[in-house]
Amino acid sequence: MGVCTIQLLLASMGFFILLCRLPQHAQGITRHYKFNITMQSVTRLCHTKSMVTVNGQFPGPRIVANEGDRLLVKVTNHVPNNISIHWHGIRQLRSGWADGPAYITQCPIQTGQSYVYNFTIIGQTGTLWWHAHISWLRSTVYGPLIILPKHNVPYPFQKPYKEVPIIFGEWFNTDPEAIISQALRMGGGPNVSDAYTINGLPGPLYNCSTKDTFKLKVKPGKTYLLRMINAALNDELFFSIANHTLIVVEADAIYVKPFETDTILITPGQTTNVLLTTKPSFPGATFLMTARPYVTGQGTFDNSTVAGILEYESPIHSSFSIKNLPLFKPTLPPLNDTSFATNFAEKLHSLASPEFPANVPDRVDQRFFFTVGLGTSPCDKNQTCQGPNGTKFAASVNNISFVQPNTALLQSHFFGQSKDVYSPDFPINPFHWFNYTGNPPNNTMVGNATKVMVLSFNTSVELIMQDTSILGAESHPLHLHGFNFFVVGQGFGNYDPNKDPENFNLVDPIERNTVSVPSGGWVAIRFLADNPGVWFMHCHLEVHTSWGLKMAWLVLDGKLPNQKLLPPPSDLPKC
Repeated sequence: MGVCTIQLLLASMGFFILLCRLPQHAQGITRHYKFNITMQSVTRLCHTKSMVTVNGQFPGPRIVANEGDRLLVKVTNHVPNNISIHWHGIRQLRSGWADGPAYITQCPIQTGQSYVYNFTIIGQTGTLWWHAHISWLRSTVYGPLIILPKHNVPYPFQKPYKEVPIIFGEWFNTDPEAIISQALRMGGGPNVSDAYTINGLPGPLYNCSTKDTFKLKVKPGKTYLLRMINAALNDELFFSIANHTLIVVEADAIYVKPFETDTILITPGQTTNVLLTTKPSFPGATFLMTARPYVTGQGTFDNSTVAGILEYESPIHSSFSIKNLPLFKPTLPPLNDTSFATNFAEKLHSLASPEFPANVPDRVDQRFFFTVGLGTSPCDKNQTCQGPNGTKFAASVNNISFVQPNTALLQSHFFGQSKDVYSPDFPINPFHWFNYTGNPPNNTMVGNATKVMVLSFNTSVELIMQDTSILGAESHPLHLHGFNFFVVGQGFGNYDPNKDPENFNLVDPIERNTVSVPSGGWVAIRFLADNPGVWFMHCHLEVHTSWGLKMAWLVLDGKLPNQKLLPPPSDLPKC
């Protein structure tokens, strides 16, 4: 029986006209990918090491789909490490089993085992990315996830001549797993990376890297869509292309009101789409594109610059030699330019158009106030620790440093086996008030627990995240799994619940999945808890996540069948 034959039977119910006019691909297609997790020998900076990769590629393979498509990604683990993959920014509506953070929504995939991530892309278009979500394996296991509009649906901006993913990363000469393992054991800060990379390449400003340079070859008078992703472990990055202007058109797979800028700021976890219009004729020059960190903390950082080259296609029969052309360099903001960071964030607004509305929750069912920042934990007995005053570095939300369980939270919740795995009493605000951005308290110790915040289905949430000056104020890029949220306000100093809400933007705030809590300041977000499951929220600076700056939301099932979490797949990994 054909599709429209079946629909004829539904005509009396009013479905015939609607369904038969839809092209077959309007509901999306199923796309199959295979991810083989393997060790691969890779050389950068004249250092060769064997590292964990997907299909032997660094960065990993590009996934491309259209809005509405279903993705089946079979991940097979051929390495000694446990592995899990997170599809960063995908809403995972009722498919939380495919979200990927280890010990939150799934147990990791063990050596020799496979797991099929099965999810449908619903109501999302743009640039996202995928990465390992266990320990520091995302330092090498990551790649672009590009969601094109539905067929025959145009972009709300000029159609680009070409689209180019540009993904920032960090290169470590040694094994990042060994680096974080030693840091957690000794309690001090981990060694920083040896280089930043663009599409896996460090570029000519590093020793032994001239041949490992990303080159963007362009034609004059064309518009290119650069799909930018920050996959770096621990650094927010400034990026600019010499003598060229960028037009920002999207952030975290959400279209934004376009604006021009010479420089963008992108934090780990975030994506930003920009239009680059090349010069109308061959410029007789080449241009560096560079990125370096935006630094707010007091710890050590990789103070270096990654560079790629923008290279114009020379005219036919030209006598130009690329090597002899002048090379222009961009001027990036100072490392600690918080004013640029603030101004850039304030330029980001949702389109808020009839076609792309900003559905900001106007009512608030529950308000939460979370402090985020650093702290300390006691040193183990008979051990010398390298943290402040002989302690171990820690990080926390509302002074609770998250303790990773041995069983996945979602699994234990679904089967009613949460006892001794987590407690459902994460605090709605800090237990002790203090001047969060003033002189820090003498006691810097954090608590340790595995707690979740429980929400009823369709609860509208307003969350204030407040940076603290404990061990130094610092910017924290917070990522929320399972949801987009609206950034309705931000500011510096301590959040004032009486005055600050007056300035909230409830008309066209930016909608994202990752936002930076300003150094010495606060950010206010709103979201609707319309996705049942257990959803991780954590700092996307990997060192802070390792130290415990993370928590989880448990959204209960709704009353209707389409408001309930689906059962787990039969191949769900076991702990």
